[in-house]
Amino acid sequence: MKRFGWLIAIGVILIIILAVVLGFAGSYNGLVKKSQAIDAQWAQVETQYQRRFDLIPNLVNSVKGTMKQEQAIFDAIAQARAQYLNAPTTDDKAVAAGALETSFNALVLSLTENYPTLRSSEAVTALMDELAGTENRISVERKRYNDYVRDYNTAIKSFPTSLIAGMFNFSTHDYFASSSGADQPPVVEF
Repeated sequence: MKRFGWLIAIGVILIIILAVVLGFAGSYNGLVKKSQAIDAQWAQVETQYQRRFDLIPNLVNSVKGTMKQEQAIFDAIAQARAQYLNAPTTDDKAVAAGALETSFNALVLSLTENYPTLRSSEAVTALMDELAGTENRISVERKRYNDYVRDYNTAIKSFPTSLIAGMFNFSTHDYFASSSGADQPPVVEF
């Protein structure tokens, strides 16, 4: 019987030690997972920044190009119209009207072949939508990053995990904070 009592006591001590070790390992692994989640989420924020840096200048240049093409078309129409309006005599107006009609027909032909629809207003609207969408994506990823930081920082400050965090030098992460001047909207120039 005495021997059986010692075995039970040793078994209970081993179970307690095993529970402490498993709890310790679980807390440590949990902190590692949370820290890795923060790193992965920051990479996602940077991915959205890269998307912004790659996409926005190309969109702006595309809209600029579309607007320049349309501006050239409207300039040609205005010039032909001005020649007609500035013609001093009826004969000159008739010649100018013929020239206007000829250039207008050539312009219409060019437009139907090369520019079936004038698209600058659509392009500007698409640019504005893309800018808003890009900024929303970045905002969502920043929020997720801050959520992960909050969960991690709460874990390393909570007892008993704080003991493990201190033993293995887990330190708090900084929240994403906007830079000074971020309250001002970005300027997009054409």
